[in-house]
Amino acid sequence: MTARSLARAGLVGLCLAALVSCDEGTGIGEKNFQKQYGIARDALERGRYTQAAQAYAQLIPKAGPLAPRLKLEYAHTQLRAGHYDKASQLAQALAQSDDKTLRSAALAVYGTAEHELGAAALQNGDQTTGKRHLKAAQSALGEMLKAHPEMDPLGAMAGRKASIDVRLKSL
Repeated sequence: MTARSLARAGLVGLCLAALVSCDEGTGIGEKNFQKQYGIARDALERGRYTQAAQAYAQLIPKAGPLAPRLKLEYAHTQLRAGHYDKASQLAQALAQSDDKTLRSAALAVYGTAEHELGAAALQNGDQTTGKRHLKAAQSALGEMLKAHPEMDPLGAMAGRKASIDVRLKSL
C-alpha cells in the first residue's frame, strides 16, 4: 500500500469516525439509511466510484445533520475517481464550515484536488493556471496541517505540501 493510499484510508477513517460520532436521531438509525450508507462506503472502498457517487447523491438529501459528512465522502469519491474539478468544488464549499474538523478534512480533499489540477495544467503548458491551483493547494494543505496535524499521521499531506512548495519556487 502506498503512502498516498494510506493517507486516503486515514481520511476515510476520519470521515467514518465523524459519521459514527454524530448525534442519534439524525436519520442514521434508520435501517434503510444504514444499508444505503454501507453500499456507498463499500463501493468507494472497492473502487467503484460511479456507484459510490450515485449512492452518496441519493443519501445526502436524506442525511439531515449528517449531510456535511456525507458530502465530504462524496467529494472524496470524486477525488479518487479523478474528477478533480468536482472534488475541488465540493470540498471548497465544505471548507467554509464552522466545524473545524470538517473544515480541515475538506481542506485536505480540496488541497489534493487543487494539486492534481495544478500538475495537469503545468503538464499541458499552462503555467498561469497551474500556479493558481498550486497556490490554492499550498494554502489549503498548510492550514489543514497547522490546525489538525493528527490528520496526517504518515506525513503524506506534509509531503504533498513540501512538493508543492518546491514546485512553486521553481515557477
